[in-house]
This record gives sequence, C-alpha cells and structure tokens, in this order.
Amino acid sequence: MADTIFLATIALTFLLAGFVKGVTGLGLPTVSLAVLTAVIGLHPAMALMLVPSFTTNVWQAALGGNFQAILRRLWPFLLTATIAIWLGTQALTRVHGSVLSALLGVLLVAYAVIGLRGLKIVIHRAWEVWTGPLFGAVNGVLTGLTGSFVFPGVLYLQAIGLPKDALVQAMGMLFTASTVGIAFALGGQQLLTAQLGVLSLGAVLPAVIGMMLGQRLRRKISEDSFRRIFLVALLLLGLYIAVKSFSVSPG
Repeated sequence: MADTIFLATIALTFLLAGFVKGVTGLGLPTVSLAVLTAVIGLHPAMALMLVPSFTTNVWQAALGGNFQAILRRLWPFLLTATIAIWLGTQALTRVHGSVLSALLGVLLVAYAVIGLRGLKIVIHRAWEVWTGPLFGAVNGVLTGLTGSFVFPGVLYLQAIGLPKDALVQAMGMLFTASTVGIAFALGGQQLLTAQLGVLSLGAVLPAVIGMMLGQRLRRKISEDSFRRIFLVALLLLGLYIAVKSFSVSPG
C-alpha cells in the first residue's frame, strides 16, 4: 500500500507539474521539487525530476524558430549557468539536507513574491557582456544547491527584453542545459541510484500528459490569471517547506 501511495504521489506530482508548464512555459522542476521535497526530501526530489524535466524542456527549447539567435546572444549566460551547478552540488553531501530544503523554500517564496508584485528590472544590451555570466553563475550555484532552475535566471531572461516566443524558448534552453548539468553533478556526488532513475523515467508519461493538457487550457483561459494562482500556491508551498525545514535544522 505504501509503495502504491508513493508511486501515485510521484505520478500526480508530475501530472500537475507538467500541466503548469503547459500553461505558463515553466514550472515543472519548480512544482515537482516543491511538492516532492515536502514529501520525500530534497535529494531524491532532485533526482526524480531529471528525466521529465529534460524531456519537456528539450521539446520547449526546440520550438519557436529562434534557437540559433538565442544561442549566439546568450551562450555566456547558458554556459556559466551550467558549469556553476557543479559548485553548488559540492555542498549537497556536506550541508544538512534541512538547510538546503530551507534555502529552496526561501527561493520559491522570493520568486513568487517578485512575480506577484510585478517587480521587473531592465538590463540594457550593452550590459549583457558581464550581467549574463554573473546571473548565470548565481543561477547555476543555486541550481546545484536546490535543484531549482528559475531564480534568478528567468528574471534575467525577462530583464533583457526577449519577445514572448523567444523568452519561452530561451527558458527551455536554460532548463535543458541546467538539467544536463545537474544530472552529471548528482552522478558525481553518488546521489543518483538505479531505482530513482527508473522512477524518473516513469514520471515522463504523466509529465507529458500534464503538459499537453496545460497547453490546451492555455488557449481557453487567461494565462495571467492562471499564473497568479500558480504563484500564490508556490508562495504557500515555499513557506511550508521553509518553516518545516527551519524547525528541524541542526543546532
């Protein structure tokens, strides 16, 4: 019974995460990490989201017709965001899991608050030569620590003024590169097991189904309304993870 509940929890989590991604263009790693961290802990949650995240993000990165232009413009950002993941994962086996889970909760809250308040920054094209690697490095380290790809990388992609379709494709490219980076880094830290790999592979189907359902719903409802509901839910879940983690932190 316990195994059945566990498998059902994974399937429903990725169905929901894929659905959110289908509507908003992001959120699969964020939602799956937030839910699964609250249930099974950060390390296994990071491993479980790898294959569904890679599959859906390759799909997103390949669509839009802007791949080469985005790569020429953003390769320093994407490269540093990928390489810096290794630095973050060095702490995974050295820092208590509750501390890293608390950090994930704080990042989720920060991302939700920024989105809900509509806070935006503007980065001029001439500044990208140094802001790209800077934001990429910070995003990579935080990805390695928490498994969350979005902060502050998505904020940077919004700040440089990409058109809507190019923004969605660029997010897919960032998330794909980050998924590959974190897979190698977790493997190097001996945090990937055959069982988690099989479960992650099995989670692809509900994630893809959820994404397709979300894409259908995107055409019927206001994306802004759905995104607001998503951010409020993310805020509450982040608060829950942070408070729960702080309550069991060592010392």
